[in-house]
Amino acid sequence: MNKNKYFAEFIGTMLLVLLGCGSAVLAGDYVGFLGIAFAFGLTVLALVYAIGPISGCHVNPAITIAMLATGKMEKIDALWYIVAQVLGAIVGAWILFSIATGGANFDVATASLGSNGYDLLSPAGYTLGSAIVAEIALTAVFLFVICGVVERVDNVAFAGLAIGLTLTIIHIVGIPVTGVSVNPARSIGPALILGLTCGKWAYFNQLGVFICAPIVGGLLGAFAWKSVSTVK
Repeated sequence: MNKNKYFAEFIGTMLLVLLGCGSAVLAGDYVGFLGIAFAFGLTVLALVYAIGPISGCHVNPAITIAMLATGKMEKIDALWYIVAQVLGAIVGAWILFSIATGGANFDVATASLGSNGYDLLSPAGYTLGSAIVAEIALTAVFLFVICGVVERVDNVAFAGLAIGLTLTIIHIVGIPVTGVSVNPARSIGPALILGLTCGKWAYFNQLGVFICAPIVGGLLGAFAWKSVSTVK
């Protein structure tokens, strides 16, 4: 068992939540949706180069499950990747909460920690149906691109750039709808910490969408790539 790659997934997902969600919670009023979108994209771009050689830089159960389903990793690795990702997201959200509560404007009533939601919890009031379609479609796009850039040896040096920019575009499109999950761990961490620390469980109660829809979308994207790929 190579524990290094599991720890890399833990650290990577922790940083994704801390920096990505942190841009919304701590700097959202200054950078807006566009700045938040770039924060997520640039964080993943950096992580691809930092931990990609160690673990492949999944930092996302939807990616891990898609890789497992397409025969690119073993079941035991997939299990520990997901455990590490969820734990990393929880720790990242806890660190973010610890920072946010020190701000003069922190208010439990309006706090979200960058959690994902629909209906009244959607940034722009989008419905459950819109949230499901958006999360499936956007995750499918994400996995399609990921599979495309990592399966060709000559693309490896540019993988981080392509993946990071794709995630940025996904956030530009999707932030008004759900805040953008496309990653079950990224959704679990903030929603759980918000519930445990503030007793605010509304986001946690909507987690089913942000766990299931990205997984479905990830599988669709990975198999779509596999169906058109000429790489053997």
